[in-house]
Amino acid sequence: MSLWFGASGFFELTKNPVVWDITRQLGYPPHFIYILGVFKLSGVLVLLLPNRLLRLKEWVFAGMFFDIIFAFFSKIAVLGSAATIDAVVAFIVLSVTYIMFRKLYSPDLIFGEA
Repeated sequence: MSLWFGASGFFELTKNPVVWDITRQLGYPPHFIYILGVFKLSGVLVLLLPNRLLRLKEWVFAGMFFDIIFAFFSKIAVLGSAATIDAVVAFIVLSVTYIMFRKLYSPDLIFGEA
């Protein structure tokens, strides 16, 4: 997921024509694309820090889920169902990654309830 979102964030910040054309076609303004890129790269950095900022990692996962869900519905509304394959794959991979994260770290460690 870090590679997926890292590449996506990088492409958004560097105005990759393919990413920008699709995102603009979906109706999102340029300033939103830059903000999305910054948040994606920041989230990837947080996820790559081992054993640190566990509660913040929970928020990063939530943000990634929101990003994928919004991408799915935006693509279905504008481009049709065939364009949603990447969002479905990303959702499945992110779900598995989050489940593994939760198995690795107990809620006591994440939320400080010990």
